[in-house]
Amino acid sequence: MLDETKFTPHGKHLIAGAWVAGDTTFRNDPARGPAHDFAVGTPAHVDRASAAAEEAFGSYGNASREDRAAFIEAIADEIEARADAITEIGSRESGLPEARLRGERGRTTGQLRLFAAHIRAGDYLDRRHDEALPDRQPLPRPDLKMVQRPIGPVAVFGASNFPLAFSTAGGDTAAALAAGCPVVVKGHPAHPGTGEIVSEAIHAAIKRCDVHPGVFSNIHGSTREVGEALVQHPLIRAVGFTGSLGGGRALFDLCAARPEPIPFYGELGSVNPIFVLPEALAARGADIGTAWATSLTMGAGQFCTNPGIVVLIDGNKADAFVAAAKDALSGTGAQTMLTEGIASAYRSGRARVAGTEGVTTVLDTESIGRTAKPLVFETTGATWMASRDLGEEVFGPLGLVVRVGDAAEMLSLAKSLAGQLTCTLHMDGGDKDLARRLMPILERKAGRLLANGFPTGVEVSDAMVHGGPYPASTNFGATSVGTLSIRRFLRPVCYQNMPGDILPDDLRQ
Repeated sequence: MLDETKFTPHGKHLIAGAWVAGDTTFRNDPARGPAHDFAVGTPAHVDRASAAAEEAFGSYGNASREDRAAFIEAIADEIEARADAITEIGSRESGLPEARLRGERGRTTGQLRLFAAHIRAGDYLDRRHDEALPDRQPLPRPDLKMVQRPIGPVAVFGASNFPLAFSTAGGDTAAALAAGCPVVVKGHPAHPGTGEIVSEAIHAAIKRCDVHPGVFSNIHGSTREVGEALVQHPLIRAVGFTGSLGGGRALFDLCAARPEPIPFYGELGSVNPIFVLPEALAARGADIGTAWATSLTMGAGQFCTNPGIVVLIDGNKADAFVAAAKDALSGTGAQTMLTEGIASAYRSGRARVAGTEGVTTVLDTESIGRTAKPLVFETTGATWMASRDLGEEVFGPLGLVVRVGDAAEMLSLAKSLAGQLTCTLHMDGGDKDLARRLMPILERKAGRLLANGFPTGVEVSDAMVHGGPYPASTNFGATSVGTLSIRRFLRPVCYQNMPGDILPDDLRQ
């Protein structure tokens, strides 16, 4: 009987069904509890895992949708069988509250089961058939059938801020396995123990469903070497990444520079601007300010959808918004951040924003060690549009209020935005004319547009888009959340005059 409450990491990679040690180790840095040693991944580990993934693709890529769905559901079952142990080690490593980890585990198993249902339905295959027209003039038309097919082994990089939902068995892995693609995960060094126990769950599901063990490998990594080797390996056909702009862009460039370039689906962050339109500001500006404070500090602001920027028209109603936000944030205590490095970067972000000419401080706090307290600054629309630095994400609970002179300047600021994951409009009935003018601008800037809400909290569903124009993500036509994300790991194949009995099963059906 599995002991759900105790788990001690052994620190090994999982490569094609075998637990593999390394010549060197690194030590994790948990927010609480004992540290553990983990093997350092090498290019040799990457080569072994990638070769096994390619071998597994021969059977897994051609397995029935029902077999793949059953395997994905088995992974969810095995994760739930380790529920308490996953929560405990995930909270220890990341500093996230246990309640947050329980919710994230439910999201992880939920999206696995969602993909199982999605591939059973089969709509994602986008099957098309143009029947032969042998008598067409001046030339006959052949029989043409098209279906989406899996692309091959996929590399997935674990994210620092979601140890479960965007990491080992998270959305990228779920989408790739649903598509029929084996996965090689490069684990995040901030939570290697969490990655290891989730890998054990996947390993158990592989054995339970008699799947080729090369369908999944997890390689620990504390250096750039293993990540660079993974994206450049000739057997890897695509990459899923959630992380920083600098790290993601470096990997994107490596993918593009390969002799055979591959797609790099990177989600790189966003400042997620909120536009508070005049009537909404006048009627309920203080309430919106209080609600913004809650969203800004959720999870210590460590969400890629954190609403870091608020744009509103200057005046006494803007003063009320800022005062309410400041009052709500003043009572927020220090929150533990995911890593020492992220906490240090937050302090650097504060110094960068505070040191920008034309920026004034609304709420200043001191963040010490691995903790963060909220910060609020404000500036003018002119300063914002003149300063590229102010549009860069600060990962943590830092908010910037941008006061514009009128609706025309608000429109100009919207046009100046870089790509975003989300843009939000807070509006009342009389704001709709301005909203209609903003919409054509903002839908070119973001993958998700919201009305009268806040972007923290990303629903896992059919219609969700979690992506946007660069630098929010590296592929504006993709999403990393929701069932549409499976398209990243598929490609259309057309079969011309092909005998029916040798077509893929999904076309013969």
